Amino acid sequence: MFQAQIFTLYPEIFPGPLAKGLYGKALKNKLWNLNVINIRDAATDKHKTVDDTPYGGGTGMLLKADVLANSIDKNVKKGDKIFYLSPKGKKFDQKLAQDISKKKSISLICGHFEGVDERVLTTRNIEEISIGDYVLSGGETAALVVLDSILRLLPGVLGNNKSSIEETFENSLLEYPQYTKPQIWEKKTVPEVLLSGDHSKIKDWRLSQSEAITRDRRPDLWQKYKKD
Repeated sequence: MFQAQIFTLYPEIFPGPLAKGLYGKALKNKLWNLNVINIRDAATDKHKTVDDTPYGGGTGMLLKADVLANSIDKNVKKGDKIFYLSPKGKKFDQKLAQDISKKKSISLICGHFEGVDERVLTTRNIEEISIGDYVLSGGETAALVVLDSILRLLPGVLGNNKSSIEETFENSLLEYPQYTKPQIWEKKTVPEVLLSGDHSKIKDWRLSQSEAITRDRRPDLWQKYKKD
């Protein structure tokens, strides 16, 4: 069973949407488990202080090293992988999601304010990951994105494991266009090749569509695809 831990100042956010649909069913069936940890519980003063001003000046506050480290040390087993959701982290992509999904247990730290004391990241061997080049108010939404990407890769979660193989970003290509009934809608019809029953032609058409879309919309992925 895949074990995920979330370190957050807002534990009430979780599991949120991950308790619904296929993920919720998988959670009940114990294909994965979620442990949500309130970082504030590790604060030792009467006010449960978790942040303080940065040395050297500057705006905003930082999560305190002692509080976050105490929370981690009480809840993370030796050798388990820890990730901090950070805009300056390594870009989170499908390849990284696949790699993480093969681990037995991970911990995700949701930052707030201006970030966390750097000493926690280095002493606890924490890897920073980013879901994109933009700033969020906190790491909780980013953690949901990361878990969403990972959980669907776990065996048995999707029901049809083949569907995860043919999707966007697999093999560095964006997904081809999809169509369903009705066959004619607002005078627009489904491409004839999809009605032909010729699976070889359909496969070739889908590949050509994926290539054209990727080349037009994501030149970076197209260059990666051409190299592979």
